Amino acid sequence: MAKEIIHSSEAPAPIGPYSQAVKINGMLFVSGQIALDAESGELINENITEETHAVMRNLEAILREAGSSFDKVVKCSIFVKNMDDFVTVNEAYGQYFNQEPPARETVEVSRLPKDVNVEISCIAAV
Repeated sequence: MAKEIIHSSEAPAPIGPYSQAVKINGMLFVSGQIALDAESGELINENITEETHAVMRNLEAILREAGSSFDKVVKCSIFVKNMDDFVTVNEAYGQYFNQEPPARETVEVSRLPKDVNVEISCIAAV
């Protein structure tokens, strides 16, 4: 039951004392991702649609590094700064789960790291 720390150079480095993801017992726990560009470290937040796609690309890079994919995601947690953005976030997010989408919750929060508008974490099989 050894845990494995996952790190993808194609996703932003953690901005605190946490790992991008941890793999254990055939499951992958991916930390919340925000719309940071992995190379430049700059935020991608021109609009909520692009911000959400950037978050999903970061999740995808970590899933891929761990040998998983969006098809194997069983649970997502979405945190949004403004629930008025729910429809737009949901539309962008939904493009990554064409069939059998995972379980999920969406929660409005007062503030997120680096004052982003959306953060998403997930749990997947590997």
